[in-house]
Amino acid sequence: MNLVQENISELQLMKNYPKELFYSGNLELLQKTKISIVGSRKPSKYSRSLTHQLSSQLSKNAVCVVSGGAMGIDAIAHKGAGESNTISVLPCGINVKYPAINKNLLSDIEKKGLLLSQFSSDFIATPWSFVVRNELVVALGEVLVVAEAELESGSMRSIEFALKMNKEIYVFAHRIGESTATNELLKSGKAKAIYDIDEFVKKFSKTLVEVPKTVDDFIDFCKSNPTYDEALKKYPGRVFEAELSGEITIENGKVFSNL
Repeated sequence: MNLVQENISELQLMKNYPKELFYSGNLELLQKTKISIVGSRKPSKYSRSLTHQLSSQLSKNAVCVVSGGAMGIDAIAHKGAGESNTISVLPCGINVKYPAINKNLLSDIEKKGLLLSQFSSDFIATPWSFVVRNELVVALGEVLVVAEAELESGSMRSIEFALKMNKEIYVFAHRIGESTATNELLKSGKAKAIYDIDEFVKKFSKTLVEVPKTVDDFIDFCKSNPTYDEALKKYPGRVFEAELSGEITIENGKVFSNL
């Protein structure tokens, strides 16, 4: 369906105002406080864990998470927020569900959250459409969080858009030699570090909700580093999905939790 863009004040920050905007899902999410989260498609265990914690805590405190539906940080941010409180901006038409590896996640967001696209329903993603997607992701958020990124990576375009829009940029603190782009942003004073997730969430939520830790039997089991066969036998319906979402990593026939 087409969207009336005049109701979205954030779009005024974009260099090229969208001629059309297509959507499927809950438009009420656009009225909420929104935070954009982007980053590497192959993040470290550290970045995966912090991204999931951050997006989950933001969502619990009524802040909507915006990202681009890609593998890695994007998918983790969407999943951490929960499909009903996230907006996924696509580099393709809404009917395409790209990347295919995230098809189920994007379908769930369409049913419970919101999909947005500047492209007609069956448009196939091209190199330039990812850049267009990135600008919209950045524009929608009150601030931009870059969870992990290397210099010369695609996330640099999102950073460039945020700087042009005068958006505050936040990053996680990484070790020297890791996430070179975010470390450079900190060094140059162009970004602020998130040292405490609760403190960050307080900036955007009127009342901080203390979220009790829940026990996930599957993740708890994976922390014992079982073999892939053991995990598949005990949780046949969860292993593949968890690997795609970044919750677990499988190396040398063993399962490792990333949360």
